[in-house]
Amino acid sequence: MPQSIDKLTAAMAAGDSRAVEAFYRQYFDWIYRQARRATGRDESFCLDVVQDSVLRVIRTVRPIATEGQFRAWMQLVVRTTSLDLMRSERRRRKREAAVVAGSADEQPPIDDRQPWLEEQIAKFDPMIVKAIEMRYRRGWTLSRVASMLGLSIGAIDGRLRRAIQELRTRAKDEFDE
Repeated sequence: MPQSIDKLTAAMAAGDSRAVEAFYRQYFDWIYRQARRATGRDESFCLDVVQDSVLRVIRTVRPIATEGQFRAWMQLVVRTTSLDLMRSERRRRKREAAVVAGSADEQPPIDDRQPWLEEQIAKFDPMIVKAIEMRYRRGWTLSRVASMLGLSIGAIDGRLRRAIQELRTRAKDEFDE
């Protein structure tokens, strides 16, 4: 297995899977630390940054002569990946807030689907019900919901996304027949 950075990057650029594995093993912790520094976020979010950064590195790597140049380039990749993911999350939050605000403004408080929706939400685990109420009725941030429920932000985000997806599936089955 190539040990010098120029051989490692050349092998990665050529698509050598052993070089990619060596890169991953050697630089994972360093990339993770860079992601934590760049975002200040929780482990789950930083692992997403690491995954996307590694994929970008693998896709775009070219032979690089020195370790310092390679780390500087990877640091740039991690920072831009971090910014991209944070912007994406911000856009998602704005869309969610717009949907919640729009639905509250546009629809009467009780329509044909609201009792059905409340019934479906009540079928979830009580912790999920509480998280849904905090996030969407009270408008709390993921961070605040997570701290109130004693979970990580990533855990709350994932559970809410899965619950919303389940509600969408149920609604489609119920109303789009």
